[in-house]
Formats: sequence, structure tokens, C-alpha cells
Amino acid sequence: MKKKTGVGTCLLVVGMMLVMLLPVAAQSAPPAKPPVYTYVAEWSVPRAQWADMDKNADAEKPLMEKMLADGTIVSYGVYSYIIHTEGEPTHGSWFSATSEGNLLKALETIYAQPALVTSPAQAASKHWDHIFQSTVYNGKPGKSGGYISISRWQLKQGQGRAYNQLMKDLIMPAFDKLVADGTITSYGTDMDDYHTGPIGMIYEYMTVPDAASLDKANKVMEGLFEGNAAISLAYRALFENEGHRDNLARVRYMGSK
Repeated sequence: MKKKTGVGTCLLVVGMMLVMLLPVAAQSAPPAKPPVYTYVAEWSVPRAQWADMDKNADAEKPLMEKMLADGTIVSYGVYSYIIHTEGEPTHGSWFSATSEGNLLKALETIYAQPALVTSPAQAASKHWDHIFQSTVYNGKPGKSGGYISISRWQLKQGQGRAYNQLMKDLIMPAFDKLVADGTITSYGTDMDDYHTGPIGMIYEYMTVPDAASLDKANKVMEGLFEGNAAISLAYRALFENEGHRDNLARVRYMGSK
């Protein structure tokens, strides 16, 4: 009983401190953004066919650039995981749009090119699809490669609004500066628009142009929490103990406008 009381008291204090801190942070918080929808496709590709998967991705690039130019999509990219787990994805791609209608228009445009969706490498691979929605995001327009860092978290029931508020008030201003100085090329938080997994699963990501930029961005993120124990505890209290996972992938190419 005493142990439970101690934990409850700690969380109450953290919550009170967070309430006091957020109004100050909100003065510099970015305005709410319209939702962006992202389609992600992933494959678990046999190692012998990795080169074929890259060729297929390169063949798809001109179509992605055309849809970016005409406004159907606002970003796209192709990646391959550096950290591999047996039976899980090795390769992936994404494209984003400002509406579900444009997202489906892009998908149908790809489906209309049989060579892009029926390649031997894809046909031999286990496959996953996701459609995400985000209101927490930013990025620089242009084309690049580099790396993408992805963290998956399971939010506790009813904590979605608190999480979004914390991100917008405290995390986004720091990351917006990193976008402005070119350390990161994009970042955001994705949540399922169509749920194919547990309710409350979120995916935090950032893309960087090189390994040195990844180190710099990670140090900034660590500094946000190490310098404020109340914020760190409040952030951790939003999530379940299970369900967290990190991953790192190499971005073959990406573009945004």
C-alpha cells in the first residue's frame, strides 16, 4: 500500500508541474496544423532479392516525382531497415497527401502500373500496409537521402490529447529549429487512420541527411528530458510499459514540397 501511495503521489506532483509548465511553453507553441495522411507499404524481402527491390524502387521514383509536382502528394520516400528482425519488414516506402482522396488517387495511379506492384521481389515477400494520420509534423522541401529513425509507443488509454499537447508545446519548437538549420529534413508523429493494430499505437519519426545529423538531433532530444525531470516523468507516464520499439532505416531517396 505504501509503495502504491508513493507512486501516486509522484505522478500527482509531476502532473501539477506539467500543468504549470505548459502555459509558458504554449506561448511559443506552433499553431495547429491540418492533418496529413500517409500510406506506408513494407515488405520482408529475401536477402537474395534486395538488389531487385532497389531496382523496383528506382523504377517507381519518376511516378512519385510526377505526383509530387502535380500536387497529388506532398512527400514520398523509400527506405530499407538497418536493424533486422527475422520475419519482419526489411524494406518500405511511403507517400503522403493532404486528404484521403488524394492518397487513394496516388495509390490507384501506382496500381495502374502493373510492373511496379507485381515485381518478383515483392511477390516473394511478406507484406504490410498502413494508413496513418498526423497533425504533428514539419519538414524542408526538396529531395534527399540519409536515415530515418522510428520509435513506436503504446499510449495509455485516454492519453492521446495529453500526448499531442506535450508534443506541440515542448517537442515541436525544438525540432522546428533543427529543421530550420538543416539538421533534420522532416519529423512527425503518425497514428493509425485505419486501425490494423492496437488502439493508441503511435510512431514518432525523424529523417536526417547523414549520421552526424542523427547524433546532433538525438542529443537535442535527450537534452529536452535530461534537463527537466518533471517533463521526463510526465512523458513516460503517458505510455504503457510494453509495446515500445525503436528502429533505424537507410533512406534510398525521398522528396517533399
